[in-house]
Amino acid sequence: MDDESQKKNLSLAIRVKHIMRERFSLHDDKAEDTEIEARIRDGVELRGATPWVLIFAIFVASVGLNVNSTAVIIGAMLISPLMGPIMGAGLGVAVYDFDLVKRSLTNLGIATFISLVVSALYFSLTPLQQTQSELLARTSPTIWDVLIALFGGLAGIVGITRQEKSNVIPGVAIATALMPPVCTAGFGIATGQWQFAGGALYLYAINCVFISLATVVGIRALRLGRHGFANQKTEKRVKATLLALALITSVPSGYLALDLVRQEVFRSKAQEFVDREFTFDKSQLVDTKIDPDKRVIDLSILGEPISPEALHHIEAKLATANLEGTKLVLHQAGENRIDLTALKSSLLSDLLRESQDTVKRRDTQVQNLKAELAARDAILGQANGIFKELRQLYPEVTRVLLADGVSVTSEESKEKVVYITITTRIAMSKEIHQRTEDWLKVRLNLNSIVLNFDTEGQPLKR
Repeated sequence: MDDESQKKNLSLAIRVKHIMRERFSLHDDKAEDTEIEARIRDGVELRGATPWVLIFAIFVASVGLNVNSTAVIIGAMLISPLMGPIMGAGLGVAVYDFDLVKRSLTNLGIATFISLVVSALYFSLTPLQQTQSELLARTSPTIWDVLIALFGGLAGIVGITRQEKSNVIPGVAIATALMPPVCTAGFGIATGQWQFAGGALYLYAINCVFISLATVVGIRALRLGRHGFANQKTEKRVKATLLALALITSVPSGYLALDLVRQEVFRSKAQEFVDREFTFDKSQLVDTKIDPDKRVIDLSILGEPISPEALHHIEAKLATANLEGTKLVLHQAGENRIDLTALKSSLLSDLLRESQDTVKRRDTQVQNLKAELAARDAILGQANGIFKELRQLYPEVTRVLLADGVSVTSEESKEKVVYITITTRIAMSKEIHQRTEDWLKVRLNLNSIVLNFDTEGQPLKR
């Protein structure tokens, strides 16, 4: 029984392995190696129409960042040709094509230079110099940007190696966001805000490096044929050069990625510690600043001051929260060290935002009311013309009354209507009533009206 059970388990494991291999195989619908290389190589070149497309995409992205329009920025990312040289460099490293690596990096450098010049030119000429949230979002890269670039690059290389073309590459261009960081760097250069330029170029470099590394991993996993060499000496030299290029680009990025991980972990632990420990009945935490590099947690508290004993007790818990060596800086009202300028700025910002929202809502209401009044006045203003035209049709008409009102048929059903009363010297036939009602609907461009006919001295009910 034991042998039979082992055989069954082994057979089941083999079947599961076969099913999983079949389900997740990247070779079933893979395009030919030559076609894959041709696709990536075609995207490397930066000549003819491609530089113009890049320039126009840079202008579109810069305008989007300037007016804080996410939709415009996404459009610019879709038409940007920056992905081509990055994936080309990855392909060159993967298949040992030193010339392709050099050409790809050269074109990427030229494209980056063009992007910086064009975006800096735009931001130096635009009258809108306010720093928008879309710009700020590209100045402080985090570990999530590294993961997005890595997994986005892997998705890109899988998509581009399929027999049937897919929409993966445009999606990767949007997700990895190559265009906005380089435009943000141009904004920093144009306005002299070098911390913006540095942070944005940092994010741009992370995207380039990790998309390229993902391309190398994908090409190696798909086992594309590597290029041969004239002799072993040339092979060793080219391989050593490519390895050096890979290390030069990946090692600093790896270090930066690890540093980003460390910062994010510290921020997360510090925020959890603050949320857990700084909760008091008679005090309110109003501001928290966390500096991972200096390992400092800066807090501003309003209300009853925290005693030195209580603060010492909280500091003793830093070690158990894996925050050894972290310094707590506490600003309390009793010590007169509250950052009143920052607090006032925050309050004014909130008030301004709420005021702007209120003004927008009121403007919308005013516009709607104006539109309703204009529509009503347009109808009521036709009373004189309607009276003259009815007199021409029916000389018996002596008066026309138009009124704006509401028709209520139930508590839930209310409808704005126009009431029209026509007074005549003699009673008019029902055919005239119906013909007049149809004419008034066309004349006033209304689907329904409430029409009454009165006879002088004797009202006539319809």
